[in-house]
Amino acid sequence: MKMHLLSGGRLRYRRGIYYPGADREETIELPVSCALLKHKQGLVLFDTGCHPSVVTNAEARWGGLARLMAPVFAEQQAVINQLPLAGVTAGDVDVVVCSHLHPDHCGCNVFFPRATVLIQATEIAAARAGNSESRGYRAIEWDLPNPIEPLDGARDLFGDGRITLLHVPGHTPGMMAAHVVLDRDGAFVLASDSVAVRAHLDERYAPKNTWNVDQAIVSIETIARLQQDGATVLFGHDAAQWASLRTGAEPYV
Repeated sequence: MKMHLLSGGRLRYRRGIYYPGADREETIELPVSCALLKHKQGLVLFDTGCHPSVVTNAEARWGGLARLMAPVFAEQQAVINQLPLAGVTAGDVDVVVCSHLHPDHCGCNVFFPRATVLIQATEIAAARAGNSESRGYRAIEWDLPNPIEPLDGARDLFGDGRITLLHVPGHTPGMMAAHVVLDRDGAFVLASDSVAVRAHLDERYAPKNTWNVDQAIVSIETIARLQQDGATVLFGHDAAQWASLRTGAEPYV
């Protein structure tokens, strides 16, 4: 199995969302990460990042969220335009895994109409709730004709231990991570926003954009145990880590 780490965009946030003690006006630019997993039983895309149209008009697609996370990337850095680096097209992808349904993680779902989309049932319920827009959900990004398969907890995707989806609630009710095992490069945890930046794991705290802090800390501990067992944790939005990784055409194997 091979794993290609692909850009899903880049966003500017208030630094204080992720790092306590920051000045209120201080901002930080962070990557949005996606992962293409080439398994012998199918191509799996973990998260689809930002829709390319937000580069030119974020408010049209995201509404008020555009004031909280401002796109600072080129359309070529959206995952739909990154797939050729891994030698595939959107039509080749069999499964899309949505770690959660915030628009910077499912924005390119629309480009994968053939793929089965895996989402935790609790996440679908949260995205359909009456207050969903105030909690960061946008139906335009995920409520699509794709075949959606709701999950209820963990799932060994192909039954061989290579890709195991984990329910790690806290950031959102249905937050998912993936435990990935490669032959040469070993085990990885695709943490997405369950651990957005390294400091949250190292210092055991949840950021401000957290739905349930207590559950988030439990999930961080779950991922910490996987790290202790030898897995490399890939954070959802850590700029320093992203700069150190092999991305694009060169896979982990």
